[in-house]
Amino acid sequence: MILKVGDKVPNFTALDTKGNEFKSQDFVGKKPIVFYFYPKDNTPGCTAQACSFRDQYEDFKDLGAEVIGISSDSIISHQKFTKQYKLPFLLLSDSDRKIRKLFGVPAAMMGLLPGRVTYIVDKTGTITMIFDSMMATKHIPTALKAIKKLI
Repeated sequence: MILKVGDKVPNFTALDTKGNEFKSQDFVGKKPIVFYFYPKDNTPGCTAQACSFRDQYEDFKDLGAEVIGISSDSIISHQKFTKQYKLPFLLLSDSDRKIRKLFGVPAAMMGLLPGRVTYIVDKTGTITMIFDSMMATKHIPTALKAIKKLI
Protein backbone atom coordinates (compact mmCIF):
# COMPACT_ATOMS: atom_id res chain seq x y z
CA MET A 1 0.00 0.00 0.00
CA ILE A 2 1.28 3.45 -0.88
CA LEU A 3 -0.43 6.47 0.63
CA LYS A 4 -1.09 9.33 -1.77
CA VAL A 5 -2.21 12.93 -1.49
CA GLY A 6 -5.91 12.84 -0.60
CA ASP A 7 -5.64 9.61 1.42
CA LYS A 8 -6.48 9.45 5.10
CA VAL A 9 -3.69 8.42 7.46
CA PRO A 10 -4.51 4.93 8.75
CA ASN A 11 -4.35 4.12 12.45
CA PHE A 12 -1.03 2.82 13.75
CA THR A 13 0.82 2.49 17.04
CA ALA A 14 4.50 2.77 17.90
CA LEU A 15 6.71 3.46 20.89
CA ASP A 16 7.79 7.06 21.27
CA THR A 17 11.01 8.58 22.61
CA LYS A 18 9.84 8.17 26.19
CA GLY A 19 8.87 4.52 25.72
CA ASN A 20 5.14 5.35 25.72
CA GLU A 21 2.72 3.91 23.24
CA PHE A 22 1.93 6.46 20.54
CA LYS A 23 -1.51 5.99 18.97
CA SER A 24 -1.95 7.87 15.71
CA GLN A 25 -5.67 8.35 16.35
CA ASP A 26 -4.79 10.51 19.39
CA PHE A 27 -3.16 13.06 17.06
CA VAL A 28 -4.39 12.53 13.50
CA GLY A 29 -7.62 14.39 12.77
CA LYS A 30 -7.09 16.86 15.62
CA LYS A 31 -4.38 19.16 14.25
CA PRO A 32 -2.05 19.42 11.24
CA ILE A 33 0.89 17.02 11.49
CA VAL A 34 4.25 16.74 9.81
CA PHE A 35 5.30 13.08 9.76
CA TYR A 36 8.86 12.84 8.57
CA PHE A 37 10.51 9.51 7.87
CA TYR A 38 14.30 9.53 7.98
CA PRO A 39 16.99 6.85 7.60
CA LYS A 40 19.00 6.84 10.85
CA ASP A 41 19.74 8.74 14.07
CA ASN A 42 23.13 10.47 14.34
CA THR A 43 24.01 10.44 10.66
CA PRO A 44 25.00 13.77 9.08
CA GLY A 45 21.88 14.29 6.94
CA CYS A 46 19.43 13.05 9.55
CA THR A 47 21.04 15.17 12.27
CA ALA A 48 20.86 18.27 10.03
CA GLN A 49 17.21 17.51 9.28
CA ALA A 50 16.25 16.94 12.94
CA CYS A 51 18.09 20.09 14.05
CA SER A 52 16.40 22.12 11.31
CA PHE A 53 12.99 20.88 12.46
CA ARG A 54 14.08 21.69 16.04
CA ASP A 55 15.14 25.22 15.07
CA GLN A 56 11.80 25.90 13.39
CA TYR A 57 9.63 23.84 15.76
CA GLU A 58 8.06 26.95 17.34
CA ASP A 59 7.02 28.13 13.87
CA PHE A 60 5.15 24.85 13.36
CA LYS A 61 3.64 25.02 16.87
CA ASP A 62 2.54 28.64 16.29
CA LEU A 63 0.59 27.37 13.27
CA GLY A 64 -1.04 24.67 15.41
CA ALA A 65 0.93 21.83 13.84
CA GLU A 66 2.89 18.95 15.36
CA VAL A 67 6.16 17.47 14.05
CA ILE A 68 6.81 13.74 14.47
CA GLY A 69 9.94 11.96 13.26
CA ILE A 70 9.94 8.25 12.40
CA SER A 71 12.86 5.89 11.82
CA SER A 72 13.68 2.25 12.51
CA ASP A 73 16.09 3.18 15.32
CA SER A 74 15.50 1.86 18.85
CA ILE A 75 13.94 3.88 21.64
CA ILE A 76 17.37 4.05 23.33
CA SER A 77 18.90 5.49 20.15
CA HIS A 78 16.03 8.01 19.90
CA GLN A 79 16.50 9.01 23.54
CA LYS A 80 20.23 9.67 23.03
CA PHE A 81 19.56 11.53 19.75
CA THR A 82 16.83 13.66 21.38
CA LYS A 83 18.97 14.48 24.40
CA GLN A 84 22.12 15.24 22.43
CA TYR A 85 20.38 17.64 20.03
CA LYS A 86 17.62 18.87 22.38
CA LEU A 87 14.83 17.79 20.04
CA PRO A 88 11.45 19.11 21.30
CA PHE A 89 9.27 16.78 19.20
CA LEU A 90 8.48 13.08 19.35
CA LEU A 91 10.47 10.44 17.55
CA LEU A 92 8.76 7.12 16.91
CA SER A 93 10.58 3.81 16.78
CA ASP A 94 9.53 1.81 13.72
CA SER A 95 11.94 -1.09 14.35
CA ASP A 96 9.83 -3.57 12.39
CA ARG A 97 9.30 -0.98 9.61
CA LYS A 98 5.52 -1.54 9.69
CA ILE A 99 4.74 2.20 9.66
CA ARG A 100 7.16 2.76 6.79
CA LYS A 101 5.38 -0.03 4.87
CA LEU A 102 1.95 1.32 5.86
CA PHE A 103 2.80 4.72 4.34
CA GLY A 104 4.64 3.15 1.40
CA VAL A 105 7.90 5.00 2.01
CA PRO A 106 10.29 3.84 -0.72
CA ALA A 107 13.90 2.88 -0.13
CA ALA A 108 16.54 5.25 -1.47
CA MET A 109 20.00 4.93 -2.99
CA MET A 110 19.13 1.81 -5.00
CA GLY A 111 17.45 0.21 -1.99
CA LEU A 112 20.45 0.61 0.32
CA LEU A 113 18.91 3.21 2.65
CA PRO A 114 15.45 3.71 4.11
CA GLY A 115 13.85 6.64 2.29
CA ARG A 116 13.49 10.21 3.53
CA VAL A 117 9.89 11.30 2.99
CA THR A 118 7.78 13.97 4.69
CA TYR A 119 3.97 13.77 4.81
CA ILE A 120 1.86 16.83 5.58
CA VAL A 121 -1.47 15.87 7.13
CA ASP A 122 -4.29 18.37 7.64
CA LYS A 123 -6.53 18.53 10.71
CA THR A 124 -9.01 16.12 9.12
CA GLY A 125 -6.30 13.44 8.85
CA THR A 126 -5.92 13.80 5.08
CA ILE A 127 -2.50 13.84 3.42
CA THR A 128 -2.16 17.15 1.60
CA MET A 129 1.46 16.90 0.49
CA ILE A 130 4.23 14.31 0.17
CA PHE A 131 7.85 15.41 -0.20
CA ASP A 132 10.31 12.68 -1.19
CA SER A 133 13.91 13.86 -1.27
CA MET A 134 17.23 12.73 0.18
CA MET A 135 18.10 16.45 0.51
CA ALA A 136 17.57 16.49 4.28
CA THR A 137 17.29 20.20 4.99
CA LYS A 138 14.89 20.86 2.08
CA HIS A 139 12.10 19.13 4.03
CA ILE A 140 11.72 21.84 6.66
CA PRO A 141 10.94 24.91 4.48
CA THR A 142 8.79 22.73 2.22
CA ALA A 143 6.80 21.41 5.20
CA LEU A 144 6.43 24.86 6.77
CA LYS A 145 5.14 26.32 3.49
CA ALA A 146 2.62 23.46 3.17
CA ILE A 147 1.41 23.94 6.76
CA LYS A 148 0.96 27.69 6.16
CA LYS A 149 -1.27 26.87 3.17
CA LEU A 150 -3.54 24.84 5.48
CA ILE A 151 -4.11 27.76 7.86
